Amino acid sequence: MVTRRLREQDAAAAGGRRWGRKKRAPEPALPPGWRTGPAWQEMNGRRNRLRAVRTVSVLALVAGVAVVAVRPSLLLDRLPGHRADAGAGVAASPLPAETVRPSVAPVDQAGLPDRAHPFRGSPAERWASGADGIVLPEAKATGGMSEADVALALRLTKEFLVGTNLDPAVLRGGQPTAAMALLDPEQRDGLPELRRALRDPDERHDPLDLVTRFDPDEAVPVGDVVRVRGRMTFGAGEGGEVRVHADYTFVYPLVRADGDGGVSRTIVRRDLTASLLDPARWQATRGKLDLTEYAGEYSNSACGVYDGYFHPVFAGSGTASAPATGPAVDPYDRSRTVRGAEEYEGCGTATRT
Repeated sequence: MVTRRLREQDAAAAGGRRWGRKKRAPEPALPPGWRTGPAWQEMNGRRNRLRAVRTVSVLALVAGVAVVAVRPSLLLDRLPGHRADAGAGVAASPLPAETVRPSVAPVDQAGLPDRAHPFRGSPAERWASGADGIVLPEAKATGGMSEADVALALRLTKEFLVGTNLDPAVLRGGQPTAAMALLDPEQRDGLPELRRALRDPDERHDPLDLVTRFDPDEAVPVGDVVRVRGRMTFGAGEGGEVRVHADYTFVYPLVRADGDGGVSRTIVRRDLTASLLDPARWQATRGKLDLTEYAGEYSNSACGVYDGYFHPVFAGSGTASAPATGPAVDPYDRSRTVRGAEEYEGCGTATRT
């Protein structure tokens, strides 16, 4: 109901939308937009039995920061089940760890973010902070790999997620050196491709496929707290292989580097599968991860910019972006799977940030 009303307001103001990349109309009612990146591709590795694919779907700001331009809480406060006290300084109770895919999207919260309360107005108010949000399942032997091997695979996957999405130095534009050290150099298209993307990023070689970074001259995190929600599972691959699947959403509160303006949030969802292989059966390095699949969705980052950084848009910044007619996507809705780039191209619309 709320989304429909906001979209009607935009339609009246802008006279319709089309797929866009970067420009945005001034003061629209809809929140940030959504786009997809490169289509699913097969990575040419040395082991032809492992299929490795990558997809990136990007949620980008194309319609403006409606969370500031309009007060959705004025409408949401009236909806059944909405927490009226969420914006009144009352601490929200933390959610238990996610163990299965949710059946519905989370209910929105009232209020707008500020530097003291950067997650206010967001479901992430109740999410865990940082690495505490990445909870490992109990390890059990599988796929011809021991319990200790499985435990190592889980731990390395968590360390990779932390090193690429939570390391404060990396978020501020640094290199994910610790995370890259976890990858198997025997994986020809893994570590070398990431190094190349970090060295000379472009549309085809984009480090944001795996790494979250912001241009320190443009935007800086509000403190060191990132809210995290998701789950990790594992299973047997081919003989001598354990596969770990991780699906996590990270919420980053940011302010402009010059200190002006308010808080904006960028939301990144990572969906990846990593393998730990038995070197006795595979051409692999003991204790190193092999990335087999990875995909992502990003909300509130300018479309069509491939310089190795996310570019959040802030209210009143004057940043232009083309109008969007793509499907509306809720970046907090973890009941759905990550959309593949083969489904959509260009920019769409995110319902909230």
